[in-house]
Amino acid sequence: MTDADGAGQRALSVVGAAVVVVDGVGRSTAPVHVVDGRVSVEPAPGAEVLEADGCVVTPGLVNAHHHLLQTAFRTLPGTRGVPMATWLPTMAAAYAAAGVDPELCSVAARAGLAEALLCGVTTVADHHLTWPAGADTVGMARATAAAARSLGARLVFVRGTARDDPETAAASATAIAEALVPGRPDGVSADGLLQLAVGPAGVHSDGEETFRLLGEVAARFGLRRRTQSNEQVDVAVAAERYGRRPLELLAAWGWLAPDVTLAHLCDVTPAEVERIADAGATATHAPGCDLPMGWGVAPVAALRVAGVPVGLGTSGGGSNDAGHLLADARLAMQVAPLGGGALAAREVLEMATTGSAAGLGRPELGHLRPGAAADLCVWDVSGVADAGVADPVDGLLWAAPGRRPRHVVVAGRVVVRDGRLVSADEQSVVAGLRARVGR
Repeated sequence: MTDADGAGQRALSVVGAAVVVVDGVGRSTAPVHVVDGRVSVEPAPGAEVLEADGCVVTPGLVNAHHHLLQTAFRTLPGTRGVPMATWLPTMAAAYAAAGVDPELCSVAARAGLAEALLCGVTTVADHHLTWPAGADTVGMARATAAAARSLGARLVFVRGTARDDPETAAASATAIAEALVPGRPDGVSADGLLQLAVGPAGVHSDGEETFRLLGEVAARFGLRRRTQSNEQVDVAVAAERYGRRPLELLAAWGWLAPDVTLAHLCDVTPAEVERIADAGATATHAPGCDLPMGWGVAPVAALRVAGVPVGLGTSGGGSNDAGHLLADARLAMQVAPLGGGALAAREVLEMATTGSAAGLGRPELGHLRPGAAADLCVWDVSGVADAGVADPVDGLLWAAPGRRPRHVVVAGRVVVRDGRLVSADEQSVVAGLRARVGR
């Protein structure tokens, strides 16, 4: 038996866990067996044994909304506690000064993805929005994908736009799809480690032609579509420019559909919640961005009750200075009552796994049922931070929000072992970014 890279069978058994979170509702104490990158009912002869004594095992977390480039631009002066109209040009000036090119995309992605793996995030959706005029867009996409592959992370690369020329953006998205996933009908590489999607930043930045042309690219290559909707700026610009609500525009432009995921959704009415549900669209909650930007709290409980699959994302370093999805899961629980309804730890963990995977159209991710992609995290809950916790899975989210997993496995490969990256040195990743941006 060989894997997609021809490297031979990968066999692993994770044993001794106090609790294994199989999916949103299922728990077990049985070992998790991995054969050829998939969860298996039976162990393989000679499988590596990964000890999980005193640990909780969960599916790998899925960050459904990130901007990896912003990892190079965290805590910039002038980007905290300011309106979007100030934030955008401040970030743009920093990008221009640094020079966005394949090298910067590579070092920023390596840092952001290394952080993700060390925080238990095995899949990251990177909504890339910054494309300087004349840039090597295919090279930038390749560099980001190569960074993910070098570390062993799964990447969803979203060819985004933010006021780009519509035809140029569509041509770039086409070239990226032809170069990175040639011949793949769903935009997912043969080994499942890379997926492509498209997505304008929102109706506040891009017009109907951009949405139409990128939608055509998505249809041609079988790509998912993603956009940001109903933040304060989105609602304000839509009203001023079109005299309509963002979701009205998205529906009119063909972007309220089952293959579309909407991030943020801080300002939606009960009727709009039902409209999203009726359309079959999915949502992504990003409280670690929405709160510091002053956008409010999405009505996550209402969305879930209406039947909308809701994922969880961190957004980027320009608004949320960390890519620690488990910490944002805790924040989501803390602020949920302000959004109209409390959320249990089980529900938010489901959002960070199967909910995010649903928005990516990836039913093999986010759970540990037989046949699932073998992405998992082993979390040590034996220390003082978890002392007195009645339910170790609840405690995983409520206690010690900055915790790191002991081990992380992606596609059956151990990529973090005993809290350290397997395929890269953490300090060399940091040094690479510092050498480029001077911080």
